[in-house]
Amino acid sequence: MDSNAIDHFDTSRFEASRNRLASLAYRLLGSAADAEDAVQDTFLHWQAADRQRIKVPEAWLTKVTTNLCLDKLRSAQARRERTAGAWLPEPLLDGDPMLGAADTFEQRESVSLAVLTLMERLSPVERAVCVLREAFSYSHAEIAEILEVTESASQQHLHRARHRITTARRSGGELDPAAARKVVEEFLAAASSGRTERLVALLTDDATAISDGAGLTKKLLRYDTPERIAAIARAGFKSTPAKQRLAGGVSEVHFALVNGAPALLFVPDGKVVGAVTFDIAGGKIATVRGIAAPSRLVRLTESWRQHEPGTPLITQW
Repeated sequence: MDSNAIDHFDTSRFEASRNRLASLAYRLLGSAADAEDAVQDTFLHWQAADRQRIKVPEAWLTKVTTNLCLDKLRSAQARRERTAGAWLPEPLLDGDPMLGAADTFEQRESVSLAVLTLMERLSPVERAVCVLREAFSYSHAEIAEILEVTESASQQHLHRARHRITTARRSGGELDPAAARKVVEEFLAAASSGRTERLVALLTDDATAISDGAGLTKKLLRYDTPERIAAIARAGFKSTPAKQRLAGGVSEVHFALVNGAPALLFVPDGKVVGAVTFDIAGGKIATVRGIAAPSRLVRLTESWRQHEPGTPLITQW
């Protein structure tokens, strides 16, 4: 086999793993853009390696991607960004290959915005062990090899990670899409018509809301009572000429599933300019996230443009 044929064969082997590596990197970093960078850097390492000596390419690529992500998480820049109070996971439209397999509850939950946010409480190694074990079903022996730790250390990291996530997680169990859509539609109707009492009734007593302020604020905006959330929702969902100018035109409001959770997308001219996601617990809304920073919506917009949207809930917002 000549060198060109070998390069083509090796590139094909890498491309066969690309989506899996991107899904791994996204779970570790919570950012599609950073995940794409990690996968590209892995490809550069793959090109530079003596590939004839790599016995199991999948394992080698997994190790390189994981460690590149750990380097990113440990970097001073990442620590500043993530501890400054302005970090949110990047939302992805259901069906995006970067979300990876969704065959088990653990796999689906591992890419929920709630769990990706809670993963910030873990050390980089705990985060890696949790993702490799829960989402990709690697054995502790394999994880030990990838992270260069002992099997017992891998087990301990997983135990701590599960405890920290479970303690903080307000899980409503498996999502009933039809029931969740009904709750979100009721929330939209109440918010757009200004019915405060109905909004409060749709929220859990300990509901929280988080907004990135469209990227215009240095820190996330947080609201922690149903009454405050209802007031913000009423103001936020009211259409005004100023909001239309900021959005770039009149928007349609669509229901969608984002990272496995119900969401409302604000879409003028095929571009997603805002996403409001909801965590549902016990038939009520436990968490509302407002994401409108353009940098967090690039991939979501790309996926939306390849998506066949249903009838919008609001045709002119």
